[in-house]
Amino acid sequence: MDHFIPPHPRHDPRGGPSGRRQREPGTRFRAPIISACAAVCAAVLAVVLAAGLQAAPEAGAASAGLSAESLSAAGSSDFTGQAAGDSLDPDLAAEINGIIDANSQYQIGVALMDLSGGAVQQYGVEAEFVAASTAKVLAAEAYFHLVEIGRASLDDTLGAYSAEFQLQAMIQASNNDSWSLVMSAVGHQELSDYAASIGVDYQPETNTLTPAAMTRILAGLYSGALLNPDHTAQLLSYLQDTNYETLIPAAVPAGVEVFHKYGLLGGNLHDAAVLTQDGRAYALVIYTKGEDLSDLPERTAVFHAVAGAVADAQF
Repeated sequence: MDHFIPPHPRHDPRGGPSGRRQREPGTRFRAPIISACAAVCAAVLAVVLAAGLQAAPEAGAASAGLSAESLSAAGSSDFTGQAAGDSLDPDLAAEINGIIDANSQYQIGVALMDLSGGAVQQYGVEAEFVAASTAKVLAAEAYFHLVEIGRASLDDTLGAYSAEFQLQAMIQASNNDSWSLVMSAVGHQELSDYAASIGVDYQPETNTLTPAAMTRILAGLYSGALLNPDHTAQLLSYLQDTNYETLIPAAVPAGVEVFHKYGLLGGNLHDAAVLTQDGRAYALVIYTKGEDLSDLPERTAVFHAVAGAVADAQF
């Protein structure tokens, strides 16, 4: 596996187009149209990569319909009274493993966690991948943590804009310049220390994570265990209406809410998401690596197959 080492202090392992924004609304996945849907999604990504569109994201927690109150139940391990523990469909593991086996030309790692209190379930590759832009979620969590302990402010100036603006641009538009500024504000060692404090092994210089570790990063955020309710709602709002919605979000049915961050670097194509509906919530991470991205339609179909299987089984 290739390891991308970014220059220091500028942290720029490019997991997506810097400052580019292209929304593609998610639609319900169905197996008979997987090839056509995957081809369209791949074409959209190619356009996003080539267009160089500069975004100035303005949506906040309110625009995503989120509030601290609406997430108050997420502070416990039991969402809306659901019994804590794994509630995964017993046939789902075989289905996911079958998808991975049918696409053995790629390295595929899948991690799935029932956020009512279940353990992380892993399928395929369990080793580290280059995390690409999915690691931006961890950087955002670390900065919000600094705000909460009084060592930073959302009003601090990072570059030409406020820290709050840069955090939103880093997540929602996958802006790499914003990532660099946030990373400089947090510090590489401080980010590693923060990751360790939440049970994650992460070194910014290599920018690698296992799918299971990324699942825990999402689970800690969604559960409210990492940040206060207001900051939890704010960061989750940035994980919606992102600049690339055609991987996991495109494969789930209407009514399932998705908070996610994709990543793209070289042959790596990833998506990391929380899926929730009617008090049920799951963290789903799909990391993939191929030779390059010339196989985008085929690789996108893998995301749709796995995410569709999870959604069909659990919702």
